[in-house]
Amino acid sequence: MNKKKIFTGGLVFSTNPDAFKEELEEEQVTLPPEKQLLKVSLDSKQRAGKVVTLITGFVGVQSDLEILGKLLKTKCGTGGSAKDAEIIIQGDYKAKVVQLLQQLHYKVKM
Repeated sequence: MNKKKIFTGGLVFSTNPDAFKEELEEEQVTLPPEKQLLKVSLDSKQRAGKVVTLITGFVGVQSDLEILGKLLKTKCGTGGSAKDAEIIIQGDYKAKVVQLLQQLHYKVKM
């Protein structure tokens, strides 16, 4: 009897070093606000001289980062974005953002 092996799919070989990262990554969990240390700073590099408020240090899922970013943008009444574990708020809203994050029980460093 001649048994044939059936290929069920999946990646067998790749020269791309990032090809198998999806299988190795664990699901990231959002830390509670009390355990997070967010850094708030002003930045104007690579932004044509325009000042933005930059919030870095968020540990968690992308959807939670986007929710926090949307809340901050709404409270400041301005635009911005939330990606790559940082939130960008257009304009100089450093004091207001620090106050809002402290009200939400985040640890904030300026």
